[in-house]
Amino acid sequence: MIEVKNVVKRFDGFTALDGASLSVPTGSVYGLVGPNGAGKSTIIRHLTGIYRQDEGSVAIGGEDVWENAGLKARVAAIPDDWYYFLQSTVRDMMRFYKGFYPRFSMERYEKLKEVFSIDEKRVIRRLSKGMQKQVAFWLALSCMPDYLILDEPVDGLDPVMRRQVWSLVMGDVAERGTTVLVSSHNLRELEDVCDHVGIMDRGKVLLERSLAQLQDNMVKMQVVFRDGQEVPADLPVLHVSRVGRIHTLIMRMNAQEAAARLAVYDPMLVDAVPLTLEEIFIYELGGADYAVKDIVL
Repeated sequence: MIEVKNVVKRFDGFTALDGASLSVPTGSVYGLVGPNGAGKSTIIRHLTGIYRQDEGSVAIGGEDVWENAGLKARVAAIPDDWYYFLQSTVRDMMRFYKGFYPRFSMERYEKLKEVFSIDEKRVIRRLSKGMQKQVAFWLALSCMPDYLILDEPVDGLDPVMRRQVWSLVMGDVAERGTTVLVSSHNLRELEDVCDHVGIMDRGKVLLERSLAQLQDNMVKMQVVFRDGQEVPADLPVLHVSRVGRIHTLIMRMNAQEAAARLAVYDPMLVDAVPLTLEEIFIYELGGADYAVKDIVL
């Protein structure tokens, strides 16, 4: 399990993390989402031992992360801006990783060579951004980690390689019980792979739930009222939009409860539509105030 409790981190008077707490169950895939500047990358740098918290605790598998070499040998990370030595080839970086990860598997390294089809003698800085990201996954997965921490992991990969990479990661989760924390702005992709989600804003984790619970606590209802009736003022809605006679309501409740509340008004049509993770993200962060605004120039 990954546990961050009440972590505070300040930089020159700026509070990047303000009592942030999150819990990633063992063997789960946890999606950490939030707007730019929310503190996602700062939390990741604490989990990888780059930053030390000013207050609170950061633990993986029950052990403190800071200056814990034995624990870090079980954690592999792919940051948004992956570091490699300027003149190194893929094989050079493989030898570097092998020196730090006792469980580094040459057998897996050779198998993944067939998946990524990149000449290991090529200098990494001369590869495209997408190919560099493939090398990062190639090496990280060869480390056989118990914990995999990813920051915008598939940025720059083409659709086929994205699917291939996620297939490898999910295979490790299923077969080895790997625990994965992934931060990404691609919410549609996270929806396919994550079973738990945490939403961050302004240095705090606002909520964290299983994806099923998150989707069950908010619903989108499409309603047609009789005689052109408007949405009743006493209905607890987060957001309302209208196209023709169809009103679309975002409500913080499950579909059954929302249908029961609307049935009182004898509508002509009531239909529940599943919310995407992107919609949940927008309305959990502030409803219509956070949604895209129309600007007249």
